[in-house]
Amino acid sequence: MDKLWLKSYPHGVPAEIDPAEFSSLVDLFDKSVRAFGAHVAYVCMGKAMSYAELDAKSRDFAAYLQGTLGLGKGGRVALMMPNCLQYPVAMFGVLRAGGTVVNVNPLYTARELEHQLRDAECEAIVIVENFAHTLQDVIERTSVRHVVVTGLGDLLGFPKSAVVNFVIRHVRKMVPAWDLPGCKGFRVALDLGRRCEFKPVAIGHDDLAYLQYTGGTTGVAKGAMLTHRNIVANLQQAHAWISPYVKVASEVIITALPLYHIFSLTANCLTFFKIGATNILITNPRDIPGFVMELGRHRFTVITGVNTLFNALLNDPGFAKLDFSSLKIALGGGMAVQQGVADRWKKVTGKPLAEAYGLTETSPAVCINPLDLPEFNHSIGLPISSTTISLRDDEGREVASGEAGELCVKGPQVMKGYYKRPEDTARAFTHDGFLRTGDVATIDADGFVRIVDRKKDMILVSGFNVYPNEVEDVVASHPGVLEVAALGVPDEHSGEAVKIFVVRKDPKLTAEALIDHCRAGLTGYKVPRFVEFRESLPKSNVGKILRRVLRDSLQATK
Repeated sequence: MDKLWLKSYPHGVPAEIDPAEFSSLVDLFDKSVRAFGAHVAYVCMGKAMSYAELDAKSRDFAAYLQGTLGLGKGGRVALMMPNCLQYPVAMFGVLRAGGTVVNVNPLYTARELEHQLRDAECEAIVIVENFAHTLQDVIERTSVRHVVVTGLGDLLGFPKSAVVNFVIRHVRKMVPAWDLPGCKGFRVALDLGRRCEFKPVAIGHDDLAYLQYTGGTTGVAKGAMLTHRNIVANLQQAHAWISPYVKVASEVIITALPLYHIFSLTANCLTFFKIGATNILITNPRDIPGFVMELGRHRFTVITGVNTLFNALLNDPGFAKLDFSSLKIALGGGMAVQQGVADRWKKVTGKPLAEAYGLTETSPAVCINPLDLPEFNHSIGLPISSTTISLRDDEGREVASGEAGELCVKGPQVMKGYYKRPEDTARAFTHDGFLRTGDVATIDADGFVRIVDRKKDMILVSGFNVYPNEVEDVVASHPGVLEVAALGVPDEHSGEAVKIFVVRKDPKLTAEALIDHCRAGLTGYKVPRFVEFRESLPKSNVGKILRRVLRDSLQATK
């Protein structure tokens, strides 16, 4: 394998990493804030926060968790917010207090939020006020005892903080009414923490850093247990890959993907924290004209994203007018990068768009393409440092050279397992300790890995996993539905979209009514875009609905 890597990678084989370089993420944090104190760590809505300021504020939040709330080591704290300065302050504060971060998608419905808070056994939550009404609906059925609520503008400094919060609350009316008795404001929590003693906690590689939720073939979201060693290893692996291209305390990385997503969390927030980079936090990347305007304010050197985001930028007339002379790395992950998008990206920016591959369960990186390949190659790249891959058949045996098989992974970044789900954990691994990814792949003569199919029925919408069983459960709860099956269908904007096939119990049931029903129980990207009514659905001899047959019928009609 080494010879193949040398042939494909001009900088040679990235060195094997040493996870022991840092005893924990807190150790890495401490070393970076000491080394880069005066440098800017994060910028959001024009407000810069230095490494030293982040050190102070996260210390205060950690002390608040310890001294005011009495949270001990291992305490679960949910973070439910988009990209804003409060996120790194709270996230590093939880870790410094010895806690476990439970990232929550702010767009979750009440049903989804309740499941995650209950499953993770969260004791506290930090939530942006825009979504506090959702928490209000479910908090009594969870173990959450402490709530910290923040306005998006809270850390922007006066008077900007007051102006931003006023506009969001009263002009744009983006904050529905909510009532959470006993909650504290984020700035109040920092003030209280400043008066408390912060007691450093002994944290090691085996301690749990994140409970990062992902779906499964059962449709039930599961918490991947990611230890400090897992995340430290993966950021070290990512750094080994990019190190020929980046300089310490010199990089400016655009962070448009949400930090609650494992890709952005590890790749942007943590990997670049190690080298003293500046993260430009984009709170609302769906506002493409506003996003392009923000890009124009920075001489950015790195940008990460999903295919749909890059495509949206390229379709904005202002994007091509930006200055790309400083850009070094553009990295796409979360979903397949499309050839047309990669070609247009290089034509407009002059830099290649490299594809990477990973999973929540692998912290997330498994493979990355060499960053200086001249042309897009339709592969997910090469295995990163200290990572072994194997292609297996259904019985767990390695397939012959050149054949397709399920991509299986072993390395220090692979999760400890699924929280409270030993049976799911056992099914996720082979007998010799490789994680089953559920993706079918091939490896070419140069060692490049190509995904050829998904073994799982997962649907990938703009880089986010949608699991058919979850969609089907919500659809089936409508009184007018007899049977339902959900599939992913190609979509030029989101990569895939959800389509449902429905047998009606009520002949008057309409597609519009079903979609409205789904919006009440599913996050937006999970809501079906297409509805097809049928007289019956194909089934196995034991009555299981056969999605494969439906998928084949769609292919046959093309």
